[in-house]
Amino acid sequence: MSSASVGPSEHEIAVLPEPRGPVTEDLFHALTGRPGDFACAEAVEGDALVDDDLHLALYTCYELHYRGFFGVDDRWEWHPALMRLRGRLEERFEAALRERFGGSEALDKPDVVAALTAIANQSGPPLSRYLRDDAGLAEMRDYVILRSAYQLKEADPHAWGIPRMTGKAKTALLEIEFDEFGSGRAERIHAVLYRNTMDALGLDGRYGAYLDLVPGPILATVNIMSMFGLHRRLRGALAGHLAVAEMTSALANKQVAEGMRRLGLGRQATGFFDEHVIADSVHDMIALHDLVGAVLEQDSSLATEVLFGASAWTGLDGMSAEYLLNRWAEGDPSLRTPGRAAGTSSVG
Repeated sequence: MSSASVGPSEHEIAVLPEPRGPVTEDLFHALTGRPGDFACAEAVEGDALVDDDLHLALYTCYELHYRGFFGVDDRWEWHPALMRLRGRLEERFEAALRERFGGSEALDKPDVVAALTAIANQSGPPLSRYLRDDAGLAEMRDYVILRSAYQLKEADPHAWGIPRMTGKAKTALLEIEFDEFGSGRAERIHAVLYRNTMDALGLDGRYGAYLDLVPGPILATVNIMSMFGLHRRLRGALAGHLAVAEMTSALANKQVAEGMRRLGLGRQATGFFDEHVIADSVHDMIALHDLVGAVLEQDSSLATEVLFGASAWTGLDGMSAEYLLNRWAEGDPSLRTPGRAAGTSSVG
């Protein structure tokens, strides 16, 4: 395995992608100019859980809080006009999440730990098993490209939660984040390990290089993390999401690594996934008992939000997995074709 290093992509800034509808048309036109008020389309007609135009616009608004975009004035980040648009998009997205996933059967469990365990144990689309047993190299490459929308900034959304936590909850979140950010070793940052995987598959590991190809259902799984992290009122949902994500991660990553080895890919490709098999088998208990447990000890009224965060994340993750499996089963491309009409992302 080649030694990992922190290369230029750790500092690169993405360019604005192509617009996918009226909202992104107006937003991107504004972002290329000086910060100021701008007129923007009010409504997105598609499904707010998967719509291309909505989720690219929301992803773009959030990205201004991360690395920004090449040629976009940093003063846009907190501009009132941008915040108004982001608020409208978040309102639609959150309402759709609560309508679709707010009534989980797990909410009837006698305690939050049992409920989170039930959510984590729900059966979903067998994406990781397919990647282990059946996926070809082209499908594996597409999967790695799509995951890059989050993995190249892995754990950054959860870092917004650190100042919102206190005491044991803060310590638990910091323990998880410290591991995600390489435990003091820049070359072991999980985003760097993921770039190594992309390099091994002959992919472009630059930050945001494939944003134009990532469809709405996948962007939604990134946006939910940013939304939970950037709103203090959603700190319970952030804790619940992180707990169930860690509880379901180790096995899924193990199966993906096994699929890569089946395809003859070596340690540089599998290193990211192998690392998560080990790390997340520890993180799951820290997130479940130390993070969630401490959050609820401090404020028991957050229990419903904890479970909403877990259910919403599991639901979106399942929808994105179903999207990929359906595309592959039908022989359709799982990556977007730049210039395709907005609203064409579909699940089911």
